[in-house]
Amino acid sequence: MDQAYRRIRDDIVAVRLQPGAPLDEKALSASLGLGLTPIRDALKRLTLERLAVIYPRQGTFVSRINLADEARLTEIRVELEGLAAALAAERATEEDHGTLRALLDDLEHGGHDRAEHTELDARVHRAIYAAARNEFLEATLNQYANLALRIWNFCLQENLAVAQAVRSQRAVVEAIVRGDALAARMAAEQHLRGFSEEVRSTVLATRT
Repeated sequence: MDQAYRRIRDDIVAVRLQPGAPLDEKALSASLGLGLTPIRDALKRLTLERLAVIYPRQGTFVSRINLADEARLTEIRVELEGLAAALAAERATEEDHGTLRALLDDLEHGGHDRAEHTELDARVHRAIYAAARNEFLEATLNQYANLALRIWNFCLQENLAVAQAVRSQRAVVEAIVRGDALAARMAAEQHLRGFSEEVRSTVLATRT
């Protein structure tokens, strides 16, 4: 189920599966080369996580995007991302530090393509959640991150200040590695707010 879930989830989050697109079990099974049972289990999980929706007598579809959800998600994520970074600064192992450095290096040397950048940045976030050593916080943050990332991918297109985003993420990782919980919390909050503000400014620009 995990493989089916991750592959469908990633396609939804990256907007390769567009909002409102049908999630046909047989078509997904054929395209992913996986059995129907893991596909069904994955769709159930995605429905619980609000990335998919079931309409009676119609089937399962990718959830629609509500741009207003971005602000609500950011309100929650700012607090939880800061907490995760602070806990990671206190609890991360040397192995975690190595993982974070490697992922940050990938982020810094990756292309400026919006989709590639947001995926590389998301890997850093997920590694920080894991390093916080709190499975409840990790599960919650992953769910909220998936929902927010999909909105960001949908809105930003190619409009992304990559260099600035990388610098702010570097500040988070460096604070975690040196064990500075307060600095890690503040840097994580700033990094998240920066992304959120860029999304909102982009949306406002398209409406004027």
